[in-house]
Amino acid sequence: MKHNQRHRFWHSAARCLSGSLGLALLTFVCYRYHTNPTTVALLYLIVIVLVSLTGGFVWSAFVSIIAYVCLDSFFTAPLFHLAMSEPLDFVAPIAFLTTSFVITRLMSRVRKSFQEIQDLKDQLRLAIDTIPGLVWSVLPDGSAEFLNQRWLEYTGLSLKEGLDWGGKVAVHPEDLARFMDEWRAALAEGKPLETEARLRRADGEYRWLLIHAVPLRDETGTIIKWYGTSTDIEDRKRAEETLRKSQAELAHVTRVMTMGELAASIAHEVNQPLSAIVNNGSACLRWLAGAAPNLDEAREATRRVIRDGNRAGEVITRIRALLRKTDTEKARLDINQTIREVITLTQNEATRKGAAIRMELAADLPPVFGDRVQLQQVILNLVMNGVESMASAPDRQRRLLISSRQYESDNVLVAVQDSGVGIDAQDLERIFDAFYTTKSQGLGMGLAISRSIIEDHGGRLWAVPNDGPGATFQFTLLKYR
Repeated sequence: MKHNQRHRFWHSAARCLSGSLGLALLTFVCYRYHTNPTTVALLYLIVIVLVSLTGGFVWSAFVSIIAYVCLDSFFTAPLFHLAMSEPLDFVAPIAFLTTSFVITRLMSRVRKSFQEIQDLKDQLRLAIDTIPGLVWSVLPDGSAEFLNQRWLEYTGLSLKEGLDWGGKVAVHPEDLARFMDEWRAALAEGKPLETEARLRRADGEYRWLLIHAVPLRDETGTIIKWYGTSTDIEDRKRAEETLRKSQAELAHVTRVMTMGELAASIAHEVNQPLSAIVNNGSACLRWLAGAAPNLDEAREATRRVIRDGNRAGEVITRIRALLRKTDTEKARLDINQTIREVITLTQNEATRKGAAIRMELAADLPPVFGDRVQLQQVILNLVMNGVESMASAPDRQRRLLISSRQYESDNVLVAVQDSGVGIDAQDLERIFDAFYTTKSQGLGMGLAISRSIIEDHGGRLWAVPNDGPGATFQFTLLKYR
C-alpha cells in the first residue's frame, strides 16, 4: 500500500513538473510573439486540463497558480508586477482553479469506477475459475475466445494453445466425427448443443465429458458469442454401466425364477408336440408295414412329424430366448407378436390355476422400438402376477385380459387387467419399489425390474385399481421411427 502511494505521489509530481515546464515554454513563445492575453489564458487552460486529467487537485491547483502568475506578470498591465487591475486578472484564477477542481473530481470518480469494474472483473474471473467445471466461450465462427483455469489445467494446455483448440484439443477418434458434425450443426443453426464425447486429459487418459453450449444474441437476434461448459462424467458413466450390469444380472435371475414357476406349463407345452411326433411316427410305420404300403398316408404322417418337430423346436427356442443372458438389442418390434409368444408359454399354467386369458390386440398397431427379450420378461411378469392374484381369490371368475392399442400420438399402450385381489391405493407406487413384495415366496424385484426396463425404453409403467375386482397394469412404448 505504501509503495503504491509513493508511486502515485511521484507520478503526480512528474505530471506537475511537466505541466510547469509546458507553461514556461508556452509563456516564452507567447511573450515573444506578443500573443493576446485572452488567447494565452485559453492556452494556459488547456495545459491545466491536461495536468488535471492525470494528477490530483493539489498539483493541478499548483499549476493553475503558476499559470495565473505568468499571465498577470507577462501579459496584463502592469507587466512584471502582480496586480489585480484588469478583468482578466479576476476571471483567470477563478477559471483555472474551477477547471482544476471539476476535472480532477470527475477523473477521481472515473478512476474509482474503473477500479470497481476491474475488481468486479477480477472477482468474476475468480468465480469462473473456481466453478467445478470447464467453462469456455467462442466467437460465432467457432474460434475460442475464453477458457477458464480449470479447462487449461484439465487439458494441460497453455492459454495460447487452448485458444487454438481446433488443432490442440484431443477428442477420442471414435467420437470425433460425430462431435464435429453436431458442433458444426449447432453453429449453423444457432441452436443450443448438448452432447457427450471423450476428451483426452492432461495425463493422457480419455474421459467422458458432458458438453453444453448456448448462443448469446444481440437485440437483433444475431449470435455474438457462444458460452459453454464441459463436465467430467466419467465416474458417472462407469457407475451407470455397473448399475446396468447389476440390473441385467437381477433381470436374468428373475427370468430364471419365473421360468421355474412355469416348469409344469413348459413341460406340457413341449410334451404335446413330442407325443404327436411319436403317434405320427407310429402311424407312418403302420402305413408302410402293410402288404400294400399306403404311401400317401405315410407321407402325410411324415409331414405331421416334421410339423410337430418344428413346433417343439419353437417352444424350446422361446424358452432359451427368455433364459439367455445377453446385452440389450433394441430394434423394430411387433409388440402384438411378442405378447402372443408370452401367452403361448403361460396359457397352460393359467388354465391349471383356473384362469382364462383373453387378448384384444389392435390390428393396426404400429411397430415399437425395443428389446424383444426384455419386453417379453415384462409381459411375462405382469401376466403371471395377474394369474397368481386371481388364484388368491377363489370366490370369483378368474379372467385376465391383455390388450394393446395406440396411445396418444407417438406411443403404444399395453394393458394387463386381472380380476384378482386388487391393490390398496397406498401400495400403487410401493409395489414398484425393489424388495417390496406381497408374495410369501417373492423377491420383490419383478415389478421394480419391469419398470426400469420400460423406462429404459422411453416409456412408463404404472398400475390402477379396476372399477370392479382386480387391478390393471399398463405400460407405454415409443413407436418405431
